Amino acid sequence: MWLDCTKLDLSLHVVFILSGMSIRTLLVEDSVSLAETVIAFFDLEGIVCDYASSGPQGLELALTNEYSTILLDINLPRMSGLEVCEALRNQGVDVPVLMLTARDTLEDKLAGFDAGTDDYLVKPFELSELTARVKALAKRKSSLAQRLSVGSIVMDLSSKTVSREGRELSLTPTCWKLLELLMRESPSVVSREKMQSAIWSDTDMPDSNVLKVHLHKLRQQVDKPFSTKLIQTIATHGVALRVPND
Repeated sequence: MWLDCTKLDLSLHVVFILSGMSIRTLLVEDSVSLAETVIAFFDLEGIVCDYASSGPQGLELALTNEYSTILLDINLPRMSGLEVCEALRNQGVDVPVLMLTARDTLEDKLAGFDAGTDDYLVKPFELSELTARVKALAKRKSSLAQRLSVGSIVMDLSSKTVSREGRELSLTPTCWKLLELLMRESPSVVSREKMQSAIWSDTDMPDSNVLKVHLHKLRQQVDKPFSTKLIQTIATHGVALRVPND
């Protein structure tokens, strides 16, 4: 059953609920006929799809719900896809964004990447290719968000500042890299090997005790002054940044 998408307001969206499916995507597209076609195909592929027909509506849904991926048309009513993407990145949304557009010049693609998009698909496209890209993007978080947050920790990548409970933290460059990695991966466990690779190249990998020293310094800044400890060591697996009961 289809809803009349042209009459949707900010509080309404199309949702196909399929039990046991892990991919949920948001499609922001002003062409209702194209949206219907894409959503029907996604339904067959087991992808849950919410729909918005304008930029502000899409931004509202993206900030309200949790998605594996977001598909943005560039030419949207009242707010372009580029503006929506940039707004999401500025607010720390790290969901991978796939830009859909009829524009295929290098300048248009660069504008999309500058706004924070992760992938680019030019219309007309094959639905099978769109689905493949959505499934691939759904496996990872975007690295383009400019504001990361876990619990009361807020990291602003553009201004290079980080704070917890409004208190600015003073981090060494190495501790900054560690915290950024832990925040991007949170609440997942980050292995010792991945932490080392994020800081040092294979050619100048230090003794393993050096990583312990930097983790200790990071805990002194992030956890020691506060009652709740967020940096957790998971025996034999690595380290995770987690809010208790997360």
